[in-house]
Amino acid sequence: MAVSGIAPVGAHDKPDMARYMPSPAEKPPAEKNGQLSEDARQEVDELKKRDREVRQHELAHMIAGGQYVRGGPTYTYKIGPDGRRYAVGGEVQIDTSEIPDDPEATLKKMQVVERAALAPKDPSGQDYRVAAQARQQEMKARAEIARQKETPDTADEKSPDEPKVSGVNIQI
Repeated sequence: MAVSGIAPVGAHDKPDMARYMPSPAEKPPAEKNGQLSEDARQEVDELKKRDREVRQHELAHMIAGGQYVRGGPTYTYKIGPDGRRYAVGGEVQIDTSEIPDDPEATLKKMQVVERAALAPKDPSGQDYRVAAQARQQEMKARAEIARQKETPDTADEKSPDEPKVSGVNIQI
């Protein structure tokens, strides 16, 4: 589970989907006469739990990411012994780009991105990397804001006694 800009959580766990897909003519291996074995039922229970965790994790990213989320979550599935698909990983795309020529807007955006990355109760390694990237962009934006405050416009550099030119009018 992860945010990409915030990327796949459990990407290291991505299953080989072909390994889990029963052929259309065969029943899932754990099923006999419509019943699942005890081991298969336990695996289904674990898959259901993981599915809930993954969906909650990605939903937390989406809610916190607000307007910067691009589309809905994408899930990686595993076919359980009951033949059903269970989400075992996921990701949410979030826009992590700077806002050109507007460090204050970039700062606010990166604060949202950081909160979105860390929103789930169990952020992934990728989530932490995205949060760190957002913090770096926040620091860069803060530095740019400070630089702009220190470097006054050329019109402001004139002494109060010098006339200021505004368009064709001269103010004295």
